[in-house]
Amino acid sequence: MRPTRAEDDLATFEALRPDLLALAYRMLGDVGRAQDMVQEAWIRWHQRHGDVLVEVPRSYLVTIVTRLCLNELGSARVRREESRSDRLPEPVDLAQGGMARLESFEDVSMAFMVVLERLSPAERAVLLLHDVFDFDHDDIAALVERSPAACRKLLERARQRVVDGRRMLTASREEHARLLAAFVGTAERGDVAALAGLLAEDAVLITDGGREGRRVGRFRNLRAPLVGAPRVAAFVAATARAAGGALGFEPHELNGRPALLLLRGGQPFAALLLGVAGGRIERVFFHADPDRLRFVGRVPVGPG
Repeated sequence: MRPTRAEDDLATFEALRPDLLALAYRMLGDVGRAQDMVQEAWIRWHQRHGDVLVEVPRSYLVTIVTRLCLNELGSARVRREESRSDRLPEPVDLAQGGMARLESFEDVSMAFMVVLERLSPAERAVLLLHDVFDFDHDDIAALVERSPAACRKLLERARQRVVDGRRMLTASREEHARLLAAFVGTAERGDVAALAGLLAEDAVLITDGGREGRRVGRFRNLRAPLVGAPRVAAFVAATARAAGGALGFEPHELNGRPALLLLRGGQPFAALLLGVAGGRIERVFFHADPDRLRFVGRVPVGPG
């Protein structure tokens, strides 16, 4: 028996769902909102008029999701959130976030996501649509309401700005895991010199404790990035001492890379992710926003 149109629509959409989720996540840096955008795209896909001929469903759906994300990014609430210098994209266990079937995990690494978040919404859209989804500049222009020539300039500027993020995609999983284990070990021992030796000279630490902030002992999350190996090493070692064994931890995989999940009372307290290049740690990301640790691979245990 031939599948009905509804069955065909569902099969087509489900095959594209991981790519659509990854697009929305890269645009928004938030898994929950990305899922909302994809769900809205499904409603529009399912409810389109029967006489609407869609020759290329992938392009049709990517266009819908991109437009929804651009509208979301244009809201005053989101603009306020993104203006925080300490804000990090939400970390995600890709299986829990619905992106386990992605062909490449590189472009959802935390290092690359942070660089994307520093781009304007239009730059993000142009870069992803052109370099990931193979849209031409004429089609992109209609989406971002710019001329094709302006889109080419946006793409050039975005590519220049993501160079550092892409450089941190070159480390092997083994090297990444080795440096993560060494980083945690030296931090626990409080060995500032050894810790600094693992870091690039211009290493950057970003700690996101959400709008309300988080504390470890007497240390509060930083409200601005901390730059320089000696300063980063000293802060990390001091914070590890202040924790005094109050936090447990377990190795995990977040954003397609080895990471560490810190636990308090058996529940996620923070996620530690690294950006690695040239045998050194270039970025340290400490995500402790309690409202944005929903997709790190552990399900909170409720009462009863």
